[in-house]
Amino acid sequence: MSLVETEWLEKNFNDVKIIDCSWHMPQTKRNGYEEYIKEHISGSLFFDLDKNSQKNTALPHMLTDKNNWEKIVSQMGINQSDKIIIYDNSDVVSSCRCWFNFIYFGHNPNLVHILNGGLKKWINENRNVTNDIPKVKISDYKSNEKKELVKNKISIEENIKSQKFKVIDGRSKERFEGKVPEPRKGLRSGSIKNSFCIPFNHCLNKDKTFKNKDELKNVFKPFIKDLNEKDIVFSCGSGVTACVLALAYSLINDKYQPCIYDGSWAEYGII
Repeated sequence: MSLVETEWLEKNFNDVKIIDCSWHMPQTKRNGYEEYIKEHISGSLFFDLDKNSQKNTALPHMLTDKNNWEKIVSQMGINQSDKIIIYDNSDVVSSCRCWFNFIYFGHNPNLVHILNGGLKKWINENRNVTNDIPKVKISDYKSNEKKELVKNKISIEENIKSQKFKVIDGRSKERFEGKVPEPRKGLRSGSIKNSFCIPFNHCLNKDKTFKNKDELKNVFKPFIKDLNEKDIVFSCGSGVTACVLALAYSLINDKYQPCIYDGSWAEYGII
């Protein structure tokens, strides 16, 4: 399972590396790093989705290259054998994007977990937070890039004809159906031909914890008849909430290797 509960984390601080990956949509006018500076779970390292992304593209928070990833993770003091717990304080559960990054670059998936309910649940349970910034001992992290876990625009367009994999979009139905404008400028409304829509929030409870296994099966079953199917690619607006769906699906199909269209609608929908 890719989730850990708050009770478990509180008892296992010394055995894990903790990452705060709070990221917010631009229109919220919230800053994840500024919030982290004010309060975070003790020992947490901050992971900036935008800064730790590919630099030579206008697309938001695209995956960086292998060498840069190794530098980023080494500067966080993380080793290949570390058990990692990732959380966020975001409405879009941005921790799942960081989870995907680690898996894409070859960290053992059994060692990468999401804190169920994130910082909000942690605080609501009156668990301790701090503004102390942890000292880091730089490591020498080595990665193993798994390029098969990402699709690009060419493979998405080829798949419209070949139908080798299903594409499931995590945006709202109104955006998917083109009934409302996209929040990012320069994008048309609509969706990828032959794709399906599962709004990422359908996988979550009101407190941003993930629904249980039976409930998640009911969410995916209308679109994936065989829940053992592996050829599923998730998309969304910019590659963040696609990872929420990927994690949710992995909770009911433990053989599934998370696969996303990294550019998502931010690339496909360019006018």
